[in-house]
Amino acid sequence: MKTLHILRWLLQRDIQLVFRRRSDLVSTLFFFVIAVSLFPLGVGAEPALLRAIGPGVLWVAALLSAMLSLSRLFAADHADGTLEQLLLSPVPLTLVVGVKVLAHWLVSGLPLALLAPLLGLQFDLAARDLGVLTLSLLLGTPLLSLIGAIGAALTLGVRGAGVLLAVLVLPLYIPVLIFGAGAVAASATGMDPAAGLSLLGALLALGVVFAPLAAAAALRLSIE
Repeated sequence: MKTLHILRWLLQRDIQLVFRRRSDLVSTLFFFVIAVSLFPLGVGAEPALLRAIGPGVLWVAALLSAMLSLSRLFAADHADGTLEQLLLSPVPLTLVVGVKVLAHWLVSGLPLALLAPLLGLQFDLAARDLGVLTLSLLLGTPLLSLIGAIGAALTLGVRGAGVLLAVLVLPLYIPVLIFGAGAVAASATGMDPAAGLSLLGALLALGVVFAPLAAAAALRLSIE
């Protein structure tokens, strides 16, 4: 019971901190909206072209938006000493990492997934394609947060951590991008998107199991 109480407190605390710094949340959503909306203005209003590039544009924009706040995932707790106290607590560090990743996804990944169908209308995507887009982002954005947590832990306290973090995690994001955008593109061309969605689900299951372990090990190395 004590462990659950600490984890619940940690989740509530991280979410409250984000809403106290609303600029972080607004900047993530604003970047996503602007990045997606600029493409129809730049390439023209040809429906066939918009439907062809829409899945990739939406997924790339969501990926980059989710990365904006990754460098702050553990930085504040490291700066004020909270992370060291959590290391000394009876709660396993892997569970602490999992809760912090969940909080990051709730305030960054989930809003992107819910906002994406509205922005997808700009690319003339059908209702079925928008549903696949939402489902792919609901499966893919938690995976982005899990992978990003490993990079954030490895670069904790390093000068220029933002650039180094991008270098570390972007190659690992490529399979997520391929399967997520591929599922939406398959739906848009009349094919079955189940293969891409299934692969995303499998990667998410692996990420839930192994990413917190890897991030916890990286945090111990960074703090020591």
